[in-house]
Amino acid sequence: MKWMSRATVNVLLIVATLYTLLPLTWLLFASTKSLSDLYSTPGFAFADFNLIANIRAVSAENGGIFFRWYLNSVLYAGVGAAVSSFITIMCGYAFDKYQWLGKEKMFGLVLLGVLVPTTATALPLYLLASKVGVVNTFWAVFIPVLVHPFGVYLARVLSSGYVPGEVLEAARSDGAGEIRTFTRVALPMLMPAFVTIFLFQFTAIWNNFFLPLVMLNDQKLYPLSLGLFTWEKQGNAFPEFHSLVITGSLLSVVPLLVVFMSLQRFWKAGMTAGSVK
Repeated sequence: MKWMSRATVNVLLIVATLYTLLPLTWLLFASTKSLSDLYSTPGFAFADFNLIANIRAVSAENGGIFFRWYLNSVLYAGVGAAVSSFITIMCGYAFDKYQWLGKEKMFGLVLLGVLVPTTATALPLYLLASKVGVVNTFWAVFIPVLVHPFGVYLARVLSSGYVPGEVLEAARSDGAGEIRTFTRVALPMLMPAFVTIFLFQFTAIWNNFFLPLVMLNDQKLYPLSLGLFTWEKQGNAFPEFHSLVITGSLLSVVPLLVVFMSLQRFWKAGMTAGSVK
C-alpha cells in the first residue's frame, strides 16, 4: 500500500508538471514557425526555423511599440513590486511587533481586502482616478498595485517567525530608534520574506490586464498583457498578427524566468529561515 501511495503521488505530480509545461512548450514551438507553418504543421513539431524573423517582425510593428509595452511592464511590475513589497513588509512588521488600539480590527479589514477580487475594485478605482484626474496616465495603473493585502498578511506571519523580539529589544537597548531598528536589524532578517512577497507581486502585476484595460486609452502606456490583447483582436482581420502575438508572448515570459531564477536562492533561504533558534 505504501508503494501504491507513493506511485499515486508521483503520477499526480507528473500530470501537474505536464499541465504546467505544455502551454509553454507549445509556445516555444509555435514562435519558431512562419505563419504558413503555424497552421500546416503539428503543434509540438519544429518546422523551418523562423524565430529571428518573427522577432524582427514584432520589433518593426507600429514603430516598435512592443518594446515600449515591454518597458511599461518592467516599470509597472519591477518598480511597483519593489515599492509595494517594502510597504507591505513595513505594515506586516508593524502589525506583528507593535500594539495599538484597534489593531486586530484593522488587520481584519486587511484580511477582508484579501477576499475581494481585483476585478471588483477596478470600477471604483477608475471613478477615484477620474476624480483625481489621473485616468490614462502611468499613475492610474502604478498607484493601485502598491496595495497588497495578502502581502501584509504574509509579512505579519513571516515577521513573527523571522524576527525575534529579543533582538529588537537588544537593538533598542543599544540606543537604536524604531526606524533604525527596522532598517538595520529587522529588514535584513526579513529579506527572504521581502523576496517572496516581491515574486508574488511581480507576477501579479506583470500579468495584470483588467485594470490597465479600464484605466488606459493611450497605447504608449499599455503593459504587455493589454498590448498583446489588442494585437490578438486585430488577428481576426489580419492573420499575421497571430504570429506576432505568439512571438511576443514568448518574449514576455523571459523577465518572469529571469526574476525567478535570479531570486531563487533568496526564496529557498526564506523557506527555512526561523526554523532554528
